[in-house]
Amino acid sequence: MRWVTYATDNGDRVGVIGEDRIHPAASHVSLIELIGRGAEELRATGEAALASAAQTVPLTEARLRAPIPRPPSVRDCLCFLDHMRNCLQAAGQPRTLKDAWYQIPAFYFACPSTIAGPYDDVTISPGSAWFDFELEIAAVIGPGGRDLTPEQAEEHIIGYTIYNDWSARDLQMRETPLAIGQAKGKDGATTLGPYLVTPDELEPYRRDGRLALRVEAKVNGRTIGSGRTDAMDWSFGEVISYASRGVDLLPGDVFGSGTVPGCCLIEHLSLTDPAAFPGWLRDGDVVELTVEGLGRTRQTVRASAAPYLLTPRHNPDRRTPRPRVNRAPSKLPYTRGLHEVGAGVWAWLLPDGGYGWSNAGLIAGEGASLLVDTLFDLPLTAEMLDAMRGITDRHPLTHAVITHSNGDHTHGNQLLDEEVQIIAAEATCTEMRHEMPPEMLTATQVADMGPATGYFRERFGAFDFSGIRLRLPDLTYEWELTLDVGGREVRVMNLGPAHTGADSVVHVPDTGVLFAGDLLFVGCTPIVWSGPIANWIAACDKMIDTGASTIVPGHGPITDPDGIRAVRGYLTHVVAQADAAHARGLSYSEALAAVDLDEYVTWLDAERIVVNLYRRYRELDPTTTPQLDQMTLMAMMAERGLS
Repeated sequence: MRWVTYATDNGDRVGVIGEDRIHPAASHVSLIELIGRGAEELRATGEAALASAAQTVPLTEARLRAPIPRPPSVRDCLCFLDHMRNCLQAAGQPRTLKDAWYQIPAFYFACPSTIAGPYDDVTISPGSAWFDFELEIAAVIGPGGRDLTPEQAEEHIIGYTIYNDWSARDLQMRETPLAIGQAKGKDGATTLGPYLVTPDELEPYRRDGRLALRVEAKVNGRTIGSGRTDAMDWSFGEVISYASRGVDLLPGDVFGSGTVPGCCLIEHLSLTDPAAFPGWLRDGDVVELTVEGLGRTRQTVRASAAPYLLTPRHNPDRRTPRPRVNRAPSKLPYTRGLHEVGAGVWAWLLPDGGYGWSNAGLIAGEGASLLVDTLFDLPLTAEMLDAMRGITDRHPLTHAVITHSNGDHTHGNQLLDEEVQIIAAEATCTEMRHEMPPEMLTATQVADMGPATGYFRERFGAFDFSGIRLRLPDLTYEWELTLDVGGREVRVMNLGPAHTGADSVVHVPDTGVLFAGDLLFVGCTPIVWSGPIANWIAACDKMIDTGASTIVPGHGPITDPDGIRAVRGYLTHVVAQADAAHARGLSYSEALAAVDLDEYVTWLDAERIVVNLYRRYRELDPTTTPQLDQMTLMAMMAERGLS
């Protein structure tokens, strides 16, 4: 039989399915009460309901709740060891499990108060950017028991249902160092349903004593994973027997099977090929789980409100980070917020100019204005747009120029009104399509990256990468574009590739202001992700040739042409150091160990020499210089930055 709990105007009602209609059982009785009476009485109650003349309800018109909306307890087991192996591999670790996994059928307690029905919307756990689903099945206890053998435990299973273990992977990873089990990473929601199916109805699917049910998981119609439930390494009987040691199991207790291998998102994560990852769940995504014999769940994911923040306690054993002070001279006070840098032109500054602490700008014309770049996360961008409101209410935003593809200049795009035309170089738009998903940057905050962990926490720990949906440009250009912003001429020029595949600057000729994007770092070290370096040096000359006297860098304080000359000097120094080392026959690693930063050693993030020297070596000798991916280079910078 297939049992359901469904909502009515008078509260929840229990029924049994017959010919796609719900035949109600007696009112004011819950499914927990019925299953507590045992399989025989449950069957008799169902047969009576099917034979009754009581009005039935079309299954397609009913609002199904979870079969047991509030179980006494929920234990999620880890019966599929391949799921655990796949998770280790996704984290870049060996697939070898510790001996304990083969000796103990593991489980943890989930939250009975957050049970969701099979078609209910599910809210992302507050503060999570890595929201995931897990396709499982669950066994439900009928009459209770204690100290059961595996055989007795099987007899105490009154039915089975689909189980979706919604998981906030980043919160889960953040809690892992506590080593006290699952917490906020797992208690956001657990889906049960649509039916509680009795064991007799599933007998045709048994193979060698185990249920062999085909399963499939889809997100937005795309299959993420599929498999069969008879791949369980630990049986329900074994895990229920283990859980019952010295414990009274109660009617309605739920035991999840653990994830069918491949049927969740995290197993498909690859640190070496992040572009292949299907992405974490976001607002509006539809998750559909189908299990042979048990039915189908279909749920829409919804965004959540931001959590209330807690103040961390002081850790007396933590190494105090070295103070970060941007010592570059500035034409204006280098403070967080909006600064007028010319008539009708403002810069938004975020000290200290290190990773993610980028600048933006606003250019106002008559009844219109243009924004230069958004920021690294949504809260930062919202703060900036709110501060600009006094200007943009009088001169509404009509345009936004994105100087390049990096997230600290693009992640806030979605907060711009649809009427705002976003403009970027064509190569910037192409790079944005292939950028690492914004939420993947959460790894810098929660993942164990070995010795480099502290470095990444210090550099990226302040940002919130949740909820970001990258909005691409509406209009692209190749090399130059002149805009009319409320009667004001604004020139946009692509001077890349250099920092990235395309690097735009925004020139306001009537005030002599130039927004340089990340072609200019002031008081902090530039980083050559793309190159060639000679092109960046040439871009410095072109910026000086504009005649602009006030320069807003992508990172660091407001400067003048001397700030451009300083960056040009640094890049020239890198080329000279690399070329001299290469001429002496030094390998890249040998050149890196011997490099002399000279006057530039005091610039913030001086460890970026790792990337810059590498880029020049690849230009000089691409054959023998090993090709290193971005993650490897970041780890090398972290090692140097911590030394």
